[in-house]
Amino acid sequence: MLGLGRIGYEIARRLQGFDMDISYSARAAHELDEDWKFIADPVELAKNSDVLFVSLAASKQTHHIVNKEVMDALGPDGMVINISRASNIDEIALLDALEAKTLGSAALDVFEGEPDINPRFLELDNVLLQPHHGSGTVETREAMGDLVFENLKAHFDGKELPTPVV
Repeated sequence: MLGLGRIGYEIARRLQGFDMDISYSARAAHELDEDWKFIADPVELAKNSDVLFVSLAASKQTHHIVNKEVMDALGPDGMVINISRASNIDEIALLDALEAKTLGSAALDVFEGEPDINPRFLELDNVLLQPHHGSGTVETREAMGDLVFENLKAHFDGKELPTPVV
């Protein structure tokens, strides 16, 4: 798990249910009840992983953190699953590695050129692509609907909008 924030932690916890050994990289080692291995360096983490889940926030420090070196460390049987932001993956290096089969596979729901997708992805049989569904929960969609209603009501009542678009 590259990034062990709230989301990364919950995914890792669930993966334990499948008897997966969990290693993670984060800014610092966490004090955990779980027997998870902390590996600070992303390349070393990849060397010790079959599947690399990327669950980092996007920042200057994480931009293209999954680069050619990390993908080479994962190797031809390794898999990258990006559940974070597109900017955390060097997409050109990813495409090169997938085409050359120096990386086994990838699963992605975010892309650097969104809404356009690099057409090279469409030629690959070792990548799973899907639209981003990070907000696709019943609770989130209900909250989004409620917010639309609140904005419409405020507008027609002549009041300030809760979330104006400027």
